[in-house]
This record gives sequence, structure tokens and C-alpha cells, in this order.
Amino acid sequence: MRRTEASADPDAAPRAVTLPTLWDEPAAAALAGLAPGSGAVSLAGAAENWIGPIGERARRAGIELPIASRLHLLLLTRRGAPTGPLWQGAVPVVPGFLLNLAAFAEPESGFDAGGFAEAVETAVVALTLACPAAQRLAIGLTDMAGLMSGLGLDYDSDGARRMGAAVAGAFRRHADAASAAMGARFGALAGALRHTATTAILPPDAVDALLGVETGGIAPAFSPLADNGQLTRAAQALLAARGMMPETALALTLAGEQPFPAVGPNGHARMHDAVAPHIHAMPLRPEIPSVAAEGRTTLPPRRAGYTQKAAVGGHKLFLRTGEYEDGRLGEIFIGLHKEGAAFRGLMDNFAIAVSLALQHGVSLEALVETFTFTRFGPAGPVEGDPAVERATSMIDYVFRNLAVNYLGKTDLPAAEDEEHDTIGDGVRDRAPLLPLDLPREDGPRQRRRSLRIVSK
Repeated sequence: MRRTEASADPDAAPRAVTLPTLWDEPAAAALAGLAPGSGAVSLAGAAENWIGPIGERARRAGIELPIASRLHLLLLTRRGAPTGPLWQGAVPVVPGFLLNLAAFAEPESGFDAGGFAEAVETAVVALTLACPAAQRLAIGLTDMAGLMSGLGLDYDSDGARRMGAAVAGAFRRHADAASAAMGARFGALAGALRHTATTAILPPDAVDALLGVETGGIAPAFSPLADNGQLTRAAQALLAARGMMPETALALTLAGEQPFPAVGPNGHARMHDAVAPHIHAMPLRPEIPSVAAEGRTTLPPRRAGYTQKAAVGGHKLFLRTGEYEDGRLGEIFIGLHKEGAAFRGLMDNFAIAVSLALQHGVSLEALVETFTFTRFGPAGPVEGDPAVERATSMIDYVFRNLAVNYLGKTDLPAAEDEEHDTIGDGVRDRAPLLPLDLPREDGPRQRRRSLRIVSK
């Protein structure tokens, strides 16, 4: 165990946190936010706050399962834990539990089906005892991409989708069987489920970070690089599963090969289709806007490009590009690891729209002209990319980066700081605010190219 100071909120005072030595700082911050109160917190103490009452209720109900020790083991192996409300002592209407699929990938034997079945049963029993009045449970699967990497499967492949469907099917069967067993124990008709729903794909939660989850839910991994610039655990697991050393992967990358398969925008939707029939509660299917094939130039199945890690105003992002065989830009992906689900979804769909525009002949020059100087938070100094010093938004940064790398433009007007509560009057982007205002000619940009969020 080790002790550190961490806070889930940058504006809050840090707490003394004790947790396993190998657990990283995001896990410490998650524990600081999950545990109630504001003083020192340890993983063992915070866990006992919710495991202890569940174990006591199991004892009183005559349940012979070693439920308390199972829950402690799931947490210590980072295979599973309840979602935030139970850590806080609340009794939610729909209690949740998260199972980290990547932790069930065994290097030698593959997927630990027996351990997974036991974990599902444990989650159902624990949530039933913690919230006996709940008619629905939300036991969620997360880091499907990490599981596929650990098994040596390309996420966007038939083999991965078959595996995803098999795991989801087993998940549903084990959850329903455990629900029926609890129903029989507490007076339901024989064979009747105690709960109307048990399985789910949940939105991001602090427990994801506590369990070391790298990619939430069933989404594909965006980049093989972690925030610290090293290979992610999933990338390392993929190389290990394929018997490849990191040095070999580096050599392939330098030779123009792609040892880490890129996932196209349809990959997530295809995995969603494979898993959805077995899950009670699913997020909306990721849809690609429908467009006519005529006039669209598709990218080659294997494509070159680059991945750029940077931070705008302290907020990290990954920009990944895909190129045609002649080096022209054909698609972009924007990965945000620490932002909210809504903002991430908007940026994902924005990247898809830009990619479709490029593939239908819209020039990169026109897109750079349109989207540079869009202004909304986060904004400010850029770290990790020497070609761009400042940006007025993440979108502004993306197109400044693309302008340098694909157009050779190093002379874009500098991004200027403005107060967040202004509507903008910078020299670089002065423009009319009302329909009848005439453009002002005293700046390099004669019409407004900014998107602003104005708050009262």
C-alpha cells in the first residue's frame, strides 16, 4: 500500500489517500471522490463501509456465499465494484455495479469464464442485499476494447464481435440466473426473476478510474498511448498476446506499418449491434450520417497518419489522422479522456462530420478557414505540440495542427486570450454580431469565425 494526496475536484482540498502501490493517480483521485467525508481515506476502509452491511445482511438471510470476501477480492483485483451511490451510503432506485472486462483476460488461458460467472453472481447478490426494494439492477460491462486486446483480437473484426456477443450472452444468462435465485429465496415464484432488468452498458463513472479502466463501455480504444506518453495497458496486452516486443512494434511503425489496428467510425456501431441483443439498457447506437456513395473517395483499408497528444488549457486530447495513399488527409479522430460524456460525444461526431467532408471533396483549406478561432473552453496554452503555442478551443487547436502538418501553414494569426464572459472583440476575429451589422475591415479576418459560449 502507499499513501498519496488526491482530490476528485481540482478546486477542493486534497485528501490523504491510501491504496495499493501499483494503482495510479487517477485511481487515487477517484477514491477521494467516492469515499464520503473530507478526511483521510483508505481503500480498505472505504470498501468496508459498503461491504460490511452487505455481508451482515447475507448472514442474517442465511446466504452461504462468502459475499464479503468475494467483493473484497473483486475490488483488489480491479475486476468489479459498485457505482458511486453505494460508496456514499445512498440507496439508489437502480443500483449499479461495474465489471472490468479487461481484468478477466488471462495471459495464458484467455477469458476467465468461471471467474466472470462468479463476479456476475456476486454483483447481483450484493446489489439485491444492498437495495432490496430495487426492481431493476444496472450491472455494467466496461473496457470491451481492453478485453479484445488481451485476447489478441482486432476490435473491428468478426472474431472480436463474436467474442463480444458471447461475453454479453453469458453475462445476461448468469445475471438472470442469479436474479431468479434471489427471487426464489425471497418469495418469488419458482423460476421468476426478482428484477425486471439486470444488465447495462453504463456511462462513465469514477469507478472506471478506480478499476483502472482505459476505455469505457464497449467503445473502441482511441490511441495506444496513455496520458504519460507510454503504451497503454491494452496496447501492451495486445503485443503480448501476439508475441510481439515493443521494439518490434516501434520498428514496424517507423517502416510505415500499423501494429495497432485503427478502428473506423463504423467499428463501434458494429460492436454495439453484436452486444445489444443481450443487454437490457444500452446507450444509443453510434450512427454514421447517411450520405450518397457518389462523389465519396474512400480510404484504403490500411492507411498512414499520425497520433498527436497535446493539452489545451490543461485538458488532454489525442488527435489521430488517416491519409490516402498520396498523403492527403482523409479522416480525423479526436479522443478526450477526461471530459464529460456529452462533450466527448459531440467531439466524436464532429470528427466524423469533418472526415465525411474531406472524403467528399471539401478542401482542408476551407475547413481550416472555417474552424480556426472557434472559441470556447477549454482554451489557452498548448502543451505537447511545439507547432501550436495557444488555441482558442480544442477545435481551433485541431485545425491549427492540421494546417501545419498537411498545408505547411505556419503563418496563421496567433490565438488571443479573451475573458470567458465576453462575446469577443479580438483583433483577429472582429465581426458583426447582428444580421444588419457590416463587417469590420480592421482585422485579418473579415467575418466572424468564432463559436462562443456566453454566460450571464
